[in-house]
Amino acid sequence: MKIYGIPNCNTVKKTSDWLRLHQINFEFHDFKKLEISIDKLEYWSNLLGWEALLNKRGTTWKSLDPETQQRIVSKESAFKLMQEKVSVIKRPVIETPGGLVLLGYNEEQLVELFN
Repeated sequence: MKIYGIPNCNTVKKTSDWLRLHQINFEFHDFKKLEISIDKLEYWSNLLGWEALLNKRGTTWKSLDPETQQRIVSKESAFKLMQEKVSVIKRPVIETPGGLVLLGYNEEQLVELFN
């Protein structure tokens, strides 16, 4: 299993802590250090939709000027922004061994997945 995110993000921390508590091994991919590929964004987008990947509630999005926000109208424009400012990607993105991709921290989903 692989977790994508930023180490100091609270939802990433909650997810990591939950997995460790339940002795579930995972690999961590740090967006800030390792970046994210267009191919990976495309894969997630095909499963979840590009709009779901774009975190409009976070401080990174809110700190963008209105003109930049208004230009994000397509998968391509969103992916470009996500590569330039990885913090705008909703976190964590969880890839399970079975090919399922989960977005954000949801304890109920984790319990269901691992029980």
